[in-house]
Amino acid sequence: MRVPTKRGLHLVTREEDHKVTTLELFFDLVFVYAITQTTQLMADHLTPLGIGQGVAMIAVLWWCWCAYAWLANTLHVDRGIAQLAMFAAMGTMFLVSLTIPEAFTDLPGGLYAPLMFVGCYFLVRLLHLTAYFGAARTDPELRKTVLKMFVGLLPSVALLTTAAFFSGWVQLGIWAVALLADYLNVFRTRSSDWRLHQPGHFAERFGLIVIIALGESIVAIGIGISSYPMSWPITLAAVFGLALASSMWWMYFAVVAHVSEHNLKRAEGVERVRIGTDTYTFLHLPLIAGIVLVALGLKKSLLYVSDTEHHSLADGLHGTPIWALTGGLALYLIALSGLRRRNLGSWNVRRLVLAVALLAATPLLELVPAIVLVGIVALAAVGLVAIERAGLAKRPLVTEEP
Repeated sequence: MRVPTKRGLHLVTREEDHKVTTLELFFDLVFVYAITQTTQLMADHLTPLGIGQGVAMIAVLWWCWCAYAWLANTLHVDRGIAQLAMFAAMGTMFLVSLTIPEAFTDLPGGLYAPLMFVGCYFLVRLLHLTAYFGAARTDPELRKTVLKMFVGLLPSVALLTTAAFFSGWVQLGIWAVALLADYLNVFRTRSSDWRLHQPGHFAERFGLIVIIALGESIVAIGIGISSYPMSWPITLAAVFGLALASSMWWMYFAVVAHVSEHNLKRAEGVERVRIGTDTYTFLHLPLIAGIVLVALGLKKSLLYVSDTEHHSLADGLHGTPIWALTGGLALYLIALSGLRRRNLGSWNVRRLVLAVALLAATPLLELVPAIVLVGIVALAAVGLVAIERAGLAKRPLVTEEP
């Protein structure tokens, strides 16, 4: 039974079998572009500062996406005026994506992009809170929580506005404080009066965004070789890259996604909200960041293999790009283990060991050719998957993560 509120807002009820809508998937396409822009931002500034800016950007974009994932679990966003709010948010989010290359450093001429970025970001968040506030017309406690979110958002936006007039590490530091304030505000309200009536829909939304991020790593492979003639080294490196992306898919979707969704469905009330916030809103952020960093590392590795005019096959990957590849995969593995810890109460030791091994081996991996580097990292991931698959095969039913 659907319970429409006034002003054409249609609430999602507990009794419905709510599924992901085509409008939500359409909204995700803008997020795809934003991820691509962020990867390019880091590729154009391959320094620790550039990587820090990219990670901060991912955190901002993630907050926007999560906000609408929660909204779509509360409202039918493809009906009534909620649909208009979604299209308005999509348009504004597209402007956010367009300004990403200049979000930290404005280019000469035109509008002052850092301020435009902050303004569009604030509008995206404001549209979300307005729609949520309308949905809570008959729910006073939820309205109070939405108001708390709005009040908590203002200091963060003020800090980001201030950061627009700085540069370098000072600017990044202000961004970090702004993000910390915003994230703490959400953490503070995670056990209050949010609503999560449709856990299946919620888990599906986050699974789809992981797929989108993994797709970015495959796109990075294609972009890295698109302007060069095919060769056997390129073919081999591309296969290694695809094997790595496929292994990352298995690590998440074979078991982790199912366990997380089962845990979410089993809980009720405040506990379900806490699991939704901890497992999905917070722990999926380093997961997505890790995937984007791996995509950056793959992009640069494939460029070394393809661009024979500036690189030989014996050249190794050094500095920031190699740390993006190994560190990104390590972050992904740690986040997956964190998901197990949150949902099952114990760490995945194998994944933590591989994460530490990758970080420890990175200085040595700088000595091998880029194609060998991608092969080693891919084989390490495939090997971990093989070990975990063997463990799962011994069990009659998959009831918990290996």
